[in-house]
Amino acid sequence: MLGNIDTSLIDWSRAQFALTAMYHWLFVPLTLGLGVIQAIMETLYVKTGKEHWKTTAQFWMKLFGINFAIGVATGLIMEFEFGTNWSNYSWFVGDIFGAPLAIEGIVAFFMEATFIAIMYFGWDKVSKRFHLASTWLTIIGATMSAWWILVANSWMQYPAGMAFNPDSVRNEMLDFAAVALSPVAVNKFFHTVLSSWILGAVFVIGVSSWYLLKKRNTDFSRRSIRVAALFGLTASILTLWTGDGSAYQVAQRQPMKLAAMEGLYDGTTHAELVAIGVLDPAKTQYNDGKDPYLFHIAIPDMLSLLAERNADAFVPGIRDLIDGGYRLKDGSTALSAEEKMERGRVAIQALANYRAAMKENDAEEMALQRSILDDNFAYFGYGYIQEPTDLIPPVGLTFYAFHIMVALGGFFILLFILTFMLEKRGKLADARWMHYICLFSIPLAYIASQAGWIVAEVGRQPWAIQDILPTSASISRLDASSVQLTFFIFLVLFTVLLIAELSIMLKAIRRGPDNLITND
Repeated sequence: MLGNIDTSLIDWSRAQFALTAMYHWLFVPLTLGLGVIQAIMETLYVKTGKEHWKTTAQFWMKLFGINFAIGVATGLIMEFEFGTNWSNYSWFVGDIFGAPLAIEGIVAFFMEATFIAIMYFGWDKVSKRFHLASTWLTIIGATMSAWWILVANSWMQYPAGMAFNPDSVRNEMLDFAAVALSPVAVNKFFHTVLSSWILGAVFVIGVSSWYLLKKRNTDFSRRSIRVAALFGLTASILTLWTGDGSAYQVAQRQPMKLAAMEGLYDGTTHAELVAIGVLDPAKTQYNDGKDPYLFHIAIPDMLSLLAERNADAFVPGIRDLIDGGYRLKDGSTALSAEEKMERGRVAIQALANYRAAMKENDAEEMALQRSILDDNFAYFGYGYIQEPTDLIPPVGLTFYAFHIMVALGGFFILLFILTFMLEKRGKLADARWMHYICLFSIPLAYIASQAGWIVAEVGRQPWAIQDILPTSASISRLDASSVQLTFFIFLVLFTVLLIAELSIMLKAIRRGPDNLITND
């Protein structure tokens, strides 16, 4: 069915979108995290009246602005790619997917654009409280932007509140609330935003530690670290809660992703959660019976508990999800991948028959084919899958990205606790070893942030929309060389933007806070 599509076009289109998304995500989490921290600092200024909090807030606001500007540029390009590279996807679900993106642009982005001007240029032109309100409204606007973007992404992971219209061959929204407030969207929003707060806190602590290493702006750095460490620790604890919710949602909606995250090939009750593990690269077949691990340490029963809230629960592995035959929670038997693919082909053929009957004005045949389509539409996307093994995402990449993210999350909790304790006891300023740890934690925060998105997006392959539309059926009919050319153009462009941002930001950091009051 898709044999006439150049597979290199699919690969290059995916690579181009991944490139854009990953570069864009270098800027977004710092915007979300640093924005809240600077707002907290300005709140302390308004509450206490101490000028040093104003200067502290202004410094971090400067770095926020540099990062914000570059983030907007990369984000706009990514949205245009839906129309250029993924036109089939945009046609098929544009009525639903476009709604949250439109709200994000009309409401949230304009809210940011309005109040950010007051935040930067209104210090001596409006009252303290009005300026503080503008600062908070700027970051609230940025967070609202994240909300609508994540609603759109979550709908791809869990398509809810929709119905397929065979007359237009498009999915149409039936329930906006079901789309905007789906459990996947709500949990993804909190988990993503909270993890961005962690990155912002690590960034502030790392930059402040550089000043402590240089023995300059000591009071400024200690103030910043106190706020960031407490803020980051709070965000980390809340992230544990949302991470648990994410694992549960993935288990319910995307069991293949969960199996890849854990390298689980054979389902079992009392499933263990891998804490540390190394996969065996020699395992190339999902059903070859080989142990998937060269080495691993696991927590008994924990995966069953996280996935089903029951330590006795059965968690299906990759083999179970491909071969089917296991008992589902409703008492039915799971279909095999082959059975789902067959039902998907039935749905696709019923759609073609329906369209043919519509041209002939044959109402009876239309009703019959519509009934067949409705009965099998849940497996519509499987009709485009060529082989059952195409349903298995890259296990190694998903597994390691997930465990790196979790391990670094634990590391940041320890970092915040230790930093806060050392600062509270007055020992942080002289702890040079800790300054280096904090400084080099900045890139680790970005690695953890990127790893989270790798799990979310690579782990759900081959689906653009879970179970409804695979990536291979979503692309535009383009020449692969055109996509390849634009890939390298974007690579150069984004790299130049990143270098420019780093250069401007490092220059601002080296200059340090201006007119800083050092006596508390």
